[in-house]
Amino acid sequence: MITWRTGTVVSRGKTWGAANGSARELDVDLDRPLPGHEAHRVRALAYTALVGDPAEGDTLLLNCSALARQLGTGGYALVVGPVGTLPADPRPGPGHLVKARYTPLQAMVLGVDEQESPHHHTLQDADTLDGLPVVVADLHSALPAVVAGARHAAALAGRPAPRIAYVMTDGGALPAAFSRTVATLRDHDWLRTTITVGQAFGGDLEAVTTHTGLLAAHLVTHADLAVVTQGPGNLGTGTRWGYSGVAAGEAVNATTTLHGQAVASLRVSGADPRDRHRGISHHSLTAYGRVALTPADIPLPVPTHDLENLPAWGPALTARLRDQIATLASHRIVPVPADQHLLAALAASPVRLSTMGRGLDADPAAFVAAAVAGVHAEGLAAARR
Repeated sequence: MITWRTGTVVSRGKTWGAANGSARELDVDLDRPLPGHEAHRVRALAYTALVGDPAEGDTLLLNCSALARQLGTGGYALVVGPVGTLPADPRPGPGHLVKARYTPLQAMVLGVDEQESPHHHTLQDADTLDGLPVVVADLHSALPAVVAGARHAAALAGRPAPRIAYVMTDGGALPAAFSRTVATLRDHDWLRTTITVGQAFGGDLEAVTTHTGLLAAHLVTHADLAVVTQGPGNLGTGTRWGYSGVAAGEAVNATTTLHGQAVASLRVSGADPRDRHRGISHHSLTAYGRVALTPADIPLPVPTHDLENLPAWGPALTARLRDQIATLASHRIVPVPADQHLLAALAASPVRLSTMGRGLDADPAAFVAAAVAGVHAEGLAAARR
C-alpha cells in the first residue's frame, strides 16, 4: 500500500536536468503529518516530464511511503500529480516504448531500437561492439570515479578525453533525472550521453535491453568506452543473491556476447563496518565469480606506499585484496598502479564522491578501485583507435 498525502507548494527549489526531463525540488506543506513525524513541511521531488513543473500555491498528490519509512529515497516525497488543473497533453510524437510499465506513472518514450526510430535500421541486425571497452560496476557511486580514472589516464598519455556513454540499468532509480551525478557530469562534458535501458527512462536515448543500449553506445553515439551500472539507490537484503547489483555479472555476459571488452570494476572498501563488504565486497565476488559466465578484465589497484598508508587503507587491506582476487581466477586480473596523482584526479571530480555515506577521505580504496577500471578501459579504447 501507498502512504498518500496532499500538500501545497510553499517554495520551489533547485532543478537539475536530464536529456528528456528534469527534477524539481519543492518545499511542500502536507495536509497532515506522517506517522511519527511532527512537522508538516517536507521536501518533495517532481519529475517535470511526468507531472509538469509545479508552481507555488499548487496542491499536489504525493507518494510518501518511503519517506514515512525513512528509506533511502533522498528524503523526498514524490509528486504523483497536481490536484485540480492538469498539465497540458504532450505533443504527439513517435515512440511506443512504455517504461515503468503498468504502474500509474508509466511513460511512453521513443526507443533508439524501435521501428519508429531513425536508428532502427542501424540496430536491426547489429550484433557486435567491435571490441568497445565496457566498464561494469554494481553501484551508481562508482560512475564518477570510473570517468575520472579514464580522463586521468588520457591526460597522462597526452590523449584527448574519451567520449563516454553511460548505460543506466534499472536496478536503482528508474528516472535518470533523479541522478545529480549524471546531470553534473553532463554539465561538465564528462559524459557524452546517457542511455536508459530496461525500465529506466529519461536518458538521451532509450533502449529495451542492456544489449541494445550497448549497441547504441557504439553504433549511434560512437563512444570510445561505455560504463554500465544501475541508477542511484539499490535494493539489498543482506543475502548473497537478493541484491540488485548482482546484475553486474549479466552486464559482463552481455558485453562479451556482443564482442565487447568487459572491464569489471571491483566494489572495494577499507571502512565499511560490515565484514562482508571489507576488501572486495561479497557482491563483486558473487556477480563476477558466479553470475558472469564469460571472462572479463578485472583491474586491481596496486597502491604506492603513500597511498597504502592512507587512513582506511593500510597493508592489511592490500593483502586482503590479493587473497580475495584469487577467487576470481577465471577472469583476467590486471594490476593497475595507483598513486597520489590518481587520488588528486578523483578529488578534482565535479561530483562529490560518496558511497554508503563515505567520501574520498573516509574510504579512498572504494573510489581508487573504480578509478583504475577507468584507467584500464581508457588504455583499451586508445588501442582501438
